[in-house]
Amino acid sequence: MGAPAERAGLDRALGRRLRGAAGLAALAGLAWVARDVPAALGGRLTGARAERAARSPRFRDGTFHNPGGTRSMAGAPDRGLVRELIFGKQKRRPGTAVPLLRPGTAPATDVTHELNIVWYGHASALIEIEGRKVLLDPVWSDRCSPSALVGPRRLHEPPVRLDELPPVDAILISHDHYDHLDMATVRALLTSQSAPFLVPLGVGAHLDRWGVPAERIVELDWSESHRVAGLEITATAAQHFSGRGLRRDGTLWSSWVVAGAHRKVFYTGDSGYFDGYAEIGSRHGPFDVTLMQIGAYDRAWPSIHMFPEEAVAAHLDLRGGLLLPVHWATFNLALHAWSEPVDRIWAEAKARDVRLAVPRPGERVVVDDPPPVDGWWQAVA
Repeated sequence: MGAPAERAGLDRALGRRLRGAAGLAALAGLAWVARDVPAALGGRLTGARAERAARSPRFRDGTFHNPGGTRSMAGAPDRGLVRELIFGKQKRRPGTAVPLLRPGTAPATDVTHELNIVWYGHASALIEIEGRKVLLDPVWSDRCSPSALVGPRRLHEPPVRLDELPPVDAILISHDHYDHLDMATVRALLTSQSAPFLVPLGVGAHLDRWGVPAERIVELDWSESHRVAGLEITATAAQHFSGRGLRRDGTLWSSWVVAGAHRKVFYTGDSGYFDGYAEIGSRHGPFDVTLMQIGAYDRAWPSIHMFPEEAVAAHLDLRGGLLLPVHWATFNLALHAWSEPVDRIWAEAKARDVRLAVPRPGERVVVDDPPPVDGWWQAVA
């Protein structure tokens, strides 16, 4: 009887050791995966950067503010919103694979009047303007989150690898939310590209922490411009908010105007509808094409993301020509159905006689000869 009991005791001891080792291995694995989270949260405004932010008309009491004091979010979620989040029947993911295209060679044209847009998904896009290239809000990671384990995951792959992008002349960032500013993508662009990063005030603190050299960081307040490669790029107003951790609104958010000698492009970044669009249109328009945010809206945050119908109204305020919707299809960030934003903007564009292009991710849109809207997403939804 003694030998079996002794063996059983040894087995139990061995089991405890194995479970302990497995637990330690799991903790080590979690620590390894989470090792980049503190860096992904970004930097803080200090020194000359903080002093410059404090001089901005939009900065007071330690944070940036929207025009007219517009609140960035509604109050605490009501019961209806929480119930909808848990039990809502909206189909928030595509039913089949999102079709991806690989942009081929740009069509031959008079380079002085060239204007094409390549949409890569969500808000990431490439502007090809008068022989120059400007990259918008590049996010190539699998999740828009500081963690590789949790957070909204891509609903489709990027249509091209990051190292397959052509050389670009400027990289524009609209604000510091994870679906617009991604640490891994920025670090990859450090080696694959040599272009400067143009960012709103304060966002340079994040880039600085991630190793971007000072000479490649250009921080702008609203209405400030920077010339690069013959283009005039201007930071313009938006109605949104910022923050990558618990602290909110420590960096500015903006829309962007990209102007060549003959062609002009407007990009909303993230924004609610506000009267600043008419002012931007009067001062900088008309625009050959506008890239308008249409997804991730909800009645709980009506001031910081536009509903699709508002995006059409803003496009008209801006004196836009072709409307190209962005900020949809790639990440599930709200309660509406996956295809609802583009269905609604297509209906509104037809009702208001607005020219619309809805490319597949990776598809190049020639602004002067856009593809007809064919409802491709409806077969996917």
